[in-house]
Amino acid sequence: MKSKFFQLVLVAASMLTLFGTATAQRHGHIDRGERRELRADRREVRADTREIRVDRRDIRGDVRERGSDVREYRQDRREGASQEELRADRQEIRADTREIRVDRRDLGSDVRDRRGDIRDFRRDRREARQD
Repeated sequence: MKSKFFQLVLVAASMLTLFGTATAQRHGHIDRGERRELRADRREVRADTREIRVDRRDIRGDVRERGSDVREYRQDRREGASQEELRADRQEIRADTREIRVDRRDLGSDVRDRRGDIRDFRRDRREARQD
């Protein structure tokens, strides 16, 4: 009697384990179309990340160039350069400053867009896992 009861409990436990595993596998499955879309979204986020890094590197280089232009302008002023030359240097520095400001603004919007893409990707992945 005890052995029959033990066998019955063992069979019931193994069946529950088997159904639980099957349910868990079916629950975590992402179909092929959604997986392809998620992979494309992930690639897009990575490409945006690389582009943002390159843009930051370019901006740092532009800031260094502008700093050297300012140093040259100050040296030219000390050495008594002509007013035309000083005016040209000031215009160049002003244009570089404007360009850096615009580039930083564009970079900020790119970073915000990337954050939104990451948020959407994570939401889509969560929803795909729940389906």
